[in-house]
Amino acid sequence: MDFAVPADLQAYLDELDAFIEAEIRPLEEAGDNIRFFDHRREHSRTDWDNQGLPRHEWEQLLRQATRRADAAGHWRFSAPKKYGGKDGSNLWMAVIREHFAAKGLGLHNDLQNEHSIVGNFPFVEMFEQFATSEEQKQEFILGGFEGKRRTAFGLTEPDHGSDATHMETRAVRETRDGVDGWLINGRKMWITGMHVATHCATFCRTDGQDGDAKGITCLLVPTGTPGMTVDEYMWTFNMPTDHPRMTFSDVWVPDSARLGPVGGGLSIAQSFVHQNRIRQAASSLGAAVYCIEESVRYARTRKPFGEALAKNQAIQFPLVELATQAEMLRLLIRKTAWEMDRTPHKEIERTLSDKVSMCNYWANRLVCEAADRAMQVHGGIGYSRHKPFEHIYRHHRRYRITEGAEEIQMRKVAAYLFGYMGPRKGTLG
Repeated sequence: MDFAVPADLQAYLDELDAFIEAEIRPLEEAGDNIRFFDHRREHSRTDWDNQGLPRHEWEQLLRQATRRADAAGHWRFSAPKKYGGKDGSNLWMAVIREHFAAKGLGLHNDLQNEHSIVGNFPFVEMFEQFATSEEQKQEFILGGFEGKRRTAFGLTEPDHGSDATHMETRAVRETRDGVDGWLINGRKMWITGMHVATHCATFCRTDGQDGDAKGITCLLVPTGTPGMTVDEYMWTFNMPTDHPRMTFSDVWVPDSARLGPVGGGLSIAQSFVHQNRIRQAASSLGAAVYCIEESVRYARTRKPFGEALAKNQAIQFPLVELATQAEMLRLLIRKTAWEMDRTPHKEIERTLSDKVSMCNYWANRLVCEAADRAMQVHGGIGYSRHKPFEHIYRHHRRYRITEGAEEIQMRKVAAYLFGYMGPRKGTLG
């Protein structure tokens, strides 16, 4: 049992750090680009007069960074080699995501919109595993990397958030001009990225009863299809926003737009979230570490009443508890990512989903506590936007709801713990 970071992984972290300093940091500091990261960040990123959407200039800067990272061979790291990636493992991705987030805010890795110079592409594995044809796989995977295809994830509904099995969006078979297809009616909510999406992966009940896991089908609906409308973008705690409420009214797509088997859509949704959850957990851990380290540094230099703030146990002990949790969580995240790399993708839900959920809900809770504590340690300046803690808190607070609310993830763990997912295998270890 070896807990050391492999030498080749450490070498790659060093290579990434050098790339950031040579290519990304200068871009971040060019002109007035720093406005997207200093105290002006929320205003600079948000087009307040256009539904609160991300400003064009902000998204252009992110694209510049990813183009540089792609040219250097970093952006597609996690993707299969046949798509220009490096077959990056879950373990390596977890270490990299923590490493980046622990650096704080910057163009190298801004999680408000899942941007990173080492990209996270859960859609790649989703299409790799479930595409109904080789043409569909090539169109959406390579098209995604080329910017020609951007797929939003249409699972959540206004009246059915965490419980996808009771979704009210329906699709029924309908033939038009001799072409077999599907007629969709329903509503969706919080469909992130629709303002730039070319398609919405729309999950619909096509068979079965409310509450059934089977009978849900995923249909790739092109943006602009008649009857599919964005009703409004929901303003959130964390701006800018790109999370709309949508309506599907007699939307027709051919059967060639189907992703995966008829009635097997829920497995696709579960496939999507596992990679996201473990990498999100690593990012939350890294951001928590950043908050802890910044608080320790500040407490050692700040000297109210003539003595370092760090001498007070009221300052020490909360940070000790956070640091202890971070150390333990790191081990669980890396062990779980390592196990994911040794498990067939479609088997993760059955064998490792509880561990992924443990990592995710606890990391997202930890970073919120760490950001809140950092504000308290820093006092007034910590509460201001001249420090990044409020930004970190607002962003990561979202993660306690998205990708499955922490209560849903705890329920998943309980299902394994108490045997509701089938016979338990051994002990918690």
